[in-house]
Amino acid sequence: MFDSLSVPFIYIGTAAFILLFFEIGHQIGRYTLSHFHNAVDKSLGPMVGSVLATLAFVLAFSFSMAASRFDLRKQNVLVETNVINTAYMRADLLDPPHKTEVQRILREYIDIRLQGIESGNREIAMASSLELHRLLWSEATTMVRENPTLLNARLAESIIDIINTHEKRLTAATRNRIPGSIWLTLYVIAALAMITMGSQTGLAKTRRLFQVIPLVLVFSALMTLVADLDRPAELGLIKVSQEAVMGLQERMDRAKP
Repeated sequence: MFDSLSVPFIYIGTAAFILLFFEIGHQIGRYTLSHFHNAVDKSLGPMVGSVLATLAFVLAFSFSMAASRFDLRKQNVLVETNVINTAYMRADLLDPPHKTEVQRILREYIDIRLQGIESGNREIAMASSLELHRLLWSEATTMVRENPTLLNARLAESIIDIINTHEKRLTAATRNRIPGSIWLTLYVIAALAMITMGSQTGLAKTRRLFQVIPLVLVFSALMTLVADLDRPAELGLIKVSQEAVMGLQERMDRAKP
């Protein structure tokens, strides 16, 4: 839900959202105090503490989900790099022209992987990757049918691993996200917490902005951090390191005939 928004905009919008509901709560408190002065219980401290604790719990839960998915994306990059490297090394044992063609496709595959992240053109990179998968599998099936040796069979297994790892990485990066229902719950609880806190300040006839603003900025920063961790690699400010893939690309270029 945040993919189309920049990270600074999410932070500013979240802070404005929280402050808005704090002000709504403050006005509710002032209205209640002015119209029901004798019937008002001003001791809302325990209630405010409970609501803020609930908000902190849901925020910690969301952060844990986003962090675990981020770690999974990092692991998938390393796994995919190793799988591609294995296929490239096995292809080095083949006879031309199969060796040249398989290694050429694998080098192009690595180039597209990195270009897709750097440029942000995820859809184009995905389409190109699927086409290269088809070419790799066509080359593997041709080799196995012509000469069903153990080496050719192992290379076919490596290509299957590349295809499966690509799907696994794609699922973790773009589909396995924090559900919208959790985001809705998080923002609703934040709004209710700010209304409760604002009502307390309204009953006390002071906004206590020196205490409230730092709290708002902290919660907004944490919510923005969760949103950034949950983003695909090419969209967020916090990116999964591609050093392993870049290192493999350099080794392939050096070994290129």
